[in-house]
Amino acid sequence: MTRICFVAPTAYPVLAGDRSVKVVGGAEVQQSFLARELARRGHEVSMISMDHGQREGEAVHGVRLITMCAPQAGVPVLRFLHPRLTSLWSAMRRADADIYYQRASGALTGFVAAFARRHGRRMVFAGAHDFDFDPALPLVRYGRDKALYRYGVARADQVVVQSERQLERCRALFGREAVRIRSCYGHQGEAARHDGPILWVASVKPIKRPELFLELAAALPHRRFKLVGGPGAGTEHFEALRQRAAALPNVEMTGFVPHVDVEQHFDGAAVFVNTAVSEGFPNTFMQAWSRAMPTVSFFDPGTTLDGERVGLVVPDLDAMVRTLRWLTEDEAGWRREGRRAQDYLRRHHGVQGVVDEYERIFERLLAQPSPVPA
Repeated sequence: MTRICFVAPTAYPVLAGDRSVKVVGGAEVQQSFLARELARRGHEVSMISMDHGQREGEAVHGVRLITMCAPQAGVPVLRFLHPRLTSLWSAMRRADADIYYQRASGALTGFVAAFARRHGRRMVFAGAHDFDFDPALPLVRYGRDKALYRYGVARADQVVVQSERQLERCRALFGREAVRIRSCYGHQGEAARHDGPILWVASVKPIKRPELFLELAAALPHRRFKLVGGPGAGTEHFEALRQRAAALPNVEMTGFVPHVDVEQHFDGAAVFVNTAVSEGFPNTFMQAWSRAMPTVSFFDPGTTLDGERVGLVVPDLDAMVRTLRWLTEDEAGWRREGRRAQDYLRRHHGVQGVVDEYERIFERLLAQPSPVPA
């Protein structure tokens, strides 16, 4: 049995299915899948999350909850050190894990790596987005946090990436090898319907470009479109989008939906659309593919099955309109694309197989000589 701690400050609402906290993200979803399955296999699994009112030591799906500070606790600027860093450090001590797992770029990577090195424990860092391996680190706001992130990646005992593209970028940016482990998905939902709505699901923020989804809806007025997601940061962009959506009779805009309720919006939809500038490996693709639902995106996930591309990738908005028109008019083609995607998902993204790969990494790390505390 291995003691594994997921250092995931924002993951509690996803793990517990809490509808009261408006937080959801791909990294949180993946960590919840992994933590639950590792606990099911008999490992001692804990998760460090911010204080949303959960009880310290409470077990959720077999995962022991360890609480750090509340999201808004402390004085702005100063709270970076106290209570955030101090409460994180205390929580990691209480976890007393063999391996600390942290996902996605940010200052947190550096803190977790420093703790693990200081206390002679192992640390696994997992990338969550292609931008985690971009020299500019566009998802990390401050220079201080970029430096801490680079420090953490350099000192992690193992780096995990989602794709061959990330593998190459990690090698180029950090000068170190990583292990590719695919993202996983384990929900069973209702199959796609050819006459269902065209779907978009994400945080409503500029990098996701939801305004392009509304342009698609305007170009295809005979089809229903559904946009699911709340404001990512600030409300001005979200409110402007809401006003534009209200002027389109074929668009439904839901606002924020808790992760526990998102799956029902995929049930019975026809096509999933992604308009983002860049991604890692979207959970939404797996949610769609599990239902034999085709995806259309500008982002190339680099997925193939028996030599054929999985997921339709287009160069621009005009091409996306043409592709959607073809999918909605050619039911046989739509069905063929969806079934290929579903077959690919079943072959490569099952929770069991992905956790098998993580267990091999954990076993290898713990078989090595114990790290000397720094």
